[in-house]
Amino acid sequence: MVYDSMLLIALIFVVTAIYHGVVNNWLLGVEDAPVGFNPFLSTIYVFICFFFLAHFWGKNGQTLGMQAWRLRVQKSDGSNISLMQSLLRFVVGILSLAPAGLGLFWMLVDKDKKTWYDRYAETEVVYIPK
Repeated sequence: MVYDSMLLIALIFVVTAIYHGVVNNWLLGVEDAPVGFNPFLSTIYVFICFFFLAHFWGKNGQTLGMQAWRLRVQKSDGSNISLMQSLLRFVVGILSLAPAGLGLFWMLVDKDKKTWYDRYAETEVVYIPK
């Protein structure tokens, strides 16, 4: 997760620089725009995060960070997950953080070691041996 976060932060940094360069300087002609919450830019960030994860999960079941730890997300039959399953994992994953991360810690008491989003999206995370 930390490795993927670093990649996402770099990607978001580039998108933010482009956005402010295009919107503030080119469209509005303002060099020193006020800094504050921007709902449009925040929505772009959410889409970037989703499509980053969905691309890697759907392509080979692993983000770059998951590759480093030899983890893979897959369907129970071992095949790659669909875009809809990626969306379910993403949305339920965010919602499972709300009750103090209970949805993530659920895997510690679950007999199948699945989080809420794995249960809901019908996916599993497996360890890939060497």
